[in-house]
Amino acid sequence: MTDPRTYQPSKDALKDRVILITGASDGIGKAVAIAAASHGAQVVLHGRSVRKLEAVYDEIVNAGAPRPSILPLDFEKAGPEEYEKLVAALEQEFGRLDGLLHNASMLGERAPIEHHDVAKWMRTMHVNVNAPFILTRTCLPLLKKSADPVILFTSSGVVSSPRPFWGSYLVSKWASDGLMSMLAQELEKQPAMRVNSINPGAVKTNMRLQAYPAEDRSKLREAHTIVAAYLYLLGPDSRGVHGQTINAQ
Repeated sequence: MTDPRTYQPSKDALKDRVILITGASDGIGKAVAIAAASHGAQVVLHGRSVRKLEAVYDEIVNAGAPRPSILPLDFEKAGPEEYEKLVAALEQEFGRLDGLLHNASMLGERAPIEHHDVAKWMRTMHVNVNAPFILTRTCLPLLKKSADPVILFTSSGVVSSPRPFWGSYLVSKWASDGLMSMLAQELEKQPAMRVNSINPGAVKTNMRLQAYPAEDRSKLREAHTIVAAYLYLLGPDSRGVHGQTINAQ
């Protein structure tokens, strides 16, 4: 298998692929969206802030890449109808979906279980686990219309190295990896479908700053330097890679 960390995509590696990226307004999601578009993808930008999404949109267009689409949705507040409308808009505009990257997540509260705020726990679990489940479920019919569909979840180093005081974030990432593994097995008889997780590692993002406020950020990787693994898993060159958790660093 190609090493995803050193993968060098061709200029048109993602040409004409329709890829929905959640949490695309900042950090890793933004970096992947810009990189995917630069390699020919028709990127669908999801986030809560229209203003931030428009800024990413402008950056992609100004670089001469295919014009992206914007789909704002607040996972904390959205109900079934909002998801159905999102998928209906995708179907009307593109007729299919080639890639779905579950990148949006929240850190929640880092606290001992005995002091953890119940409402914050539930919000974190909803955004990090329930929302990817609902979005995957509603997007599966569109993904099945693709000749080479990909679903990519986001894992974390806390899954392989559990530690105290990580609360709902740690549990949600375990659940996310479990959802990926279960879905991958359910779709094994559909050989065109690939389902994997990616662990971005330590990256200079706002969420990382929340988790490690005293950390020396000069030693962290910038988001745009780890996109190779994402492009590999979202593109046709990763055919045959299924049900795995891949490290981006």
